[in-house]
Amino acid sequence: MKRIAILGSTGSIGRSALQVVEQFPDRLQVVALAAGRNIDLLAEQIHRFRPRLAAVFDLQLAKDLTSRLQPGIEVEVVAGSQGYQQVASCAEAEMILSSMVGAAGLIPTLSAIRAGKDVALANKETLVMAGALVMGEVRRSQVELLPVDSEHNAIFQAMEGHRREDLKRILLTASGGPFLNMPKEQLESVTPTQALAHPNWAMGPKISIDSATLMNKGLEVIEAKWLFDVPVEKIDVHVHPQSIVHSMVEYIDGSVIAQMGIPDMRIPIAYALAYPERLELGLPRLDFFTVQTLTFQEPDLNRFPCLKLAFAACKAGGTMPAVLNAANEVAVQAFLDNRIPFSGIPRLVNQAMEEHALDPAAELEAILEADAWARRRTEEEIPNLR
Repeated sequence: MKRIAILGSTGSIGRSALQVVEQFPDRLQVVALAAGRNIDLLAEQIHRFRPRLAAVFDLQLAKDLTSRLQPGIEVEVVAGSQGYQQVASCAEAEMILSSMVGAAGLIPTLSAIRAGKDVALANKETLVMAGALVMGEVRRSQVELLPVDSEHNAIFQAMEGHRREDLKRILLTASGGPFLNMPKEQLESVTPTQALAHPNWAMGPKISIDSATLMNKGLEVIEAKWLFDVPVEKIDVHVHPQSIVHSMVEYIDGSVIAQMGIPDMRIPIAYALAYPERLELGLPRLDFFTVQTLTFQEPDLNRFPCLKLAFAACKAGGTMPAVLNAANEVAVQAFLDNRIPFSGIPRLVNQAMEEHALDPAAELEAILEADAWARRRTEEEIPNLR
């Protein structure tokens, strides 16, 4: 029995993870849950999975959650940053699934690592913002950091049993999102509803918009650099609209190993939670006779400049990836709120990067300061896009 805590239990990854837990009650047990503001769903999860600890965004939500719980439910409800860190370092948990959205996942994930917990990582921003710092803590704490993102989970599988020195390059695949073939001039007028309609994956709003701009792939490039300890020059992005090949690894002898499967996040989640074992999930099988065609194309950096900006931030290093991520989070929310056009997202990110005074990212304080500065500066610039 593996005891797990989930950071971000009410998000798409957290909900899928709980489906896996429910399917294997003799293998997996939930001991702690953390969510943001969706206390109605969290209350349902607490009633179903009976964790001993639950965390929410603030004290008022903690009171509201407690009032929703049935008599006899024994759970400690905590709140805020300290509450999330309590869940991340929960004594009973052996593994933490880090699936909070955005920069908010960094501190709890670091807390889990420092507490000696293995981490199943679905929060890519943790490595985007503080890759060197986080990987240093992983080595010091001697814990496992297992990727949950379908692309990084695929790379992890493709590298199993192979020598790192034989790797030639990593091939990250991208679906291309809902606007892959839309002319550039039409992108200016797309709506949040259109951008949220991903053709292959069911995801939360933030990651859906990032997929539409290809920023999600850019963040994954930075994550892959740190997770697999490879220079960014050895990471390529291939647009693959079918989302069947989740990523590939090329070796120096010319061999290319790909991990394939249907687009269902329960597969990489289950692999990370049960590693090194695999679980029989009972999902539909990949039918190549039905798929028939797998296509690949180069990303168009002119139409999707966010990917280009992410590569630039990765090469600049230091605090630049934190600025990229923070500016993007603010810009994405502004687009969802109909405050800026779709094309305003890369424009805001680019401006923040151009104005940022680059610092080393050796200390957490410098990373958090860069994050806060980028958020303020991006918010200030939003009215100028109208």
